[in-house]
Amino acid sequence: MLFSTSKEPEDLQSKKPSPPPPSPAPALRKPILNALKKLTPHENIYTVPNILTFSRLIAAPMIGYLVLHDYHAWAVGLFAYAGITDLVDGYIARRWNLQTVVGTVIDPMADKTLMTILTLCLAVKGALPVWLAVIILGRDILLGISAIYYRWISLPPPKTFARYWDFSLPSAEVHPTTISKYNTALQLALIGATTAMPLVTVDIAGFMTGMQYLVATTTIWSGASYIYTKDAVKILSQDDGKKGESPKEKK
Repeated sequence: MLFSTSKEPEDLQSKKPSPPPPSPAPALRKPILNALKKLTPHENIYTVPNILTFSRLIAAPMIGYLVLHDYHAWAVGLFAYAGITDLVDGYIARRWNLQTVVGTVIDPMADKTLMTILTLCLAVKGALPVWLAVIILGRDILLGISAIYYRWISLPPPKTFARYWDFSLPSAEVHPTTISKYNTALQLALIGATTAMPLVTVDIAGFMTGMQYLVATTTIWSGASYIYTKDAVKILSQDDGKKGESPKEKK
């Protein structure tokens, strides 16, 4: 008589596929993410130059409001404040070694925010030609899209939305080109003069037209310079980001 058994032959048992290795416990993921965050260097962004720069960011929409509602004297006064703080914050940062990576981003951002708002408001009021407003704003839009891209690709892992907006995490450093610096100065001079035009009693229409064409030329030139200038944008490594830490933080 044959007896059946539940045991399979040894050769068939050896051919059965081995079970997959167990996956890491979900509880380990959070400690790993926290460890990565601690390895990423932070810098102190609450410095006097950065505070002055943030105040210029806040002043920009206020100046636009004053222009639209024909408060020309107040608009010129607040615009002068923005120009003075632009010079002062740079001096303080260099004099007391308070340069930060975030400062290289928000300082030109403050200038561009002011330029964008005033360009739009002055074009709406008919004080600035529409074709010049399109050139100025078009260049800034293209550079803004490029800045968003470089910020994302250079952000240290893990790449999250919250960390993207944490500007104490250095990732990319922007170095304005020489022509871009001249262009910014010329744009601010043109916008400031246009803002003050209702207060000027002398006829300077010919001078203002020449300034408009000059600014249009330098705006196009400066936008192209970010393409062919090698060191305009620098992707920071982890070691580069640690330069803003104190010796105690580096231990």
